[in-house]
Amino acid sequence: QAQLVESGGGLVQAGGSLRLSCVASGRIRGVNLMGWYRQAPGKQRDLVATFTGDGGTIYSDSVKDRFRISRNRARDTVYLQMNSLKPEDTAVYYCKTMFAGQDYWGRGTQVTVSA
Repeated sequence: QAQLVESGGGLVQAGGSLRLSCVASGRIRGVNLMGWYRQAPGKQRDLVATFTGDGGTIYSDSVKDRFRISRNRARDTVYLQMNSLKPEDTAVYYCKTMFAGQDYWGRGTQVTVSA
């Protein structure tokens, strides 16, 4: 069964750091395209950072100088290192991948940044 499981969220003060992890299991293991999205209350789900098909990365303008996406292929894990966190980064963070034309999402991990 294909599954993405996020972890690493929590409560942090502004200026702090968190590292999120997302582990893939089942038939989506080894898939290259994995990325992070977030959804704040009352807002749509937006891209935060993702790997592209050619191994590059794309970042949202609001995070590109503060967040870094990385992955460990051997562990089927993608990470999101978040530094200099701001209250506006508060959201549920979701991991996403695509396989055989289908999107797969994790259940999300809550990140709350206090002022």
